[in-house]
Amino acid sequence: MTWNNCKHLATWLVVLALLPLLAGCGVYSFAGTNIDPAVKTFSVQTFQNTANNGPSYISQRFTEEFKDFYQRNTTLKLVPRDGDLQFEGQIIGFDFAPAAIQSTNGVTQAGQNNLTIQVRVRYTNTKDPKQDFEQTFQSNAIFNADQDPSSITNNPNSVRVPINNIIQDTFNKSVANW
Repeated sequence: MTWNNCKHLATWLVVLALLPLLAGCGVYSFAGTNIDPAVKTFSVQTFQNTANNGPSYISQRFTEEFKDFYQRNTTLKLVPRDGDLQFEGQIIGFDFAPAAIQSTNGVTQAGQNNLTIQVRVRYTNTKDPKQDFEQTFQSNAIFNADQDPSSITNNPNSVRVPINNIIQDTFNKSVANW
């Protein structure tokens, strides 16, 4: 085998080795999503608040932040109903519980309180039904025990972290496939 033939063979081997890597780049985007190019739209039904303790604003707040997040992080168009990707569900839990117990002068009390929010999400992918799921997502926020739970409940900023975490987890499961 001549030197030129070896160089030619080596070039082809490198090209063949790189082909599988290039083929895997079909649906990836830099936002971390894995959305089929045939998917163009998404729809979000209002997430009803069925939690006993949930504040009146949480249904609207969660739904609007959910829509905004998907609009900011995908190129999908929001439609009122029957999107290629469909989201619906309920806010099923909004609960306070002691997070850290402390004892001062023989008196045991909560040092911190934990707010837990649970949302059941139903996801339908009309282009690939194998990706459909129904799952409950949960997140929490810790507050000092001296903060009154009613003041936390009545302050929409208090629920920002758990709501954002749940939306991010849903995003990762639905379009990032993590």
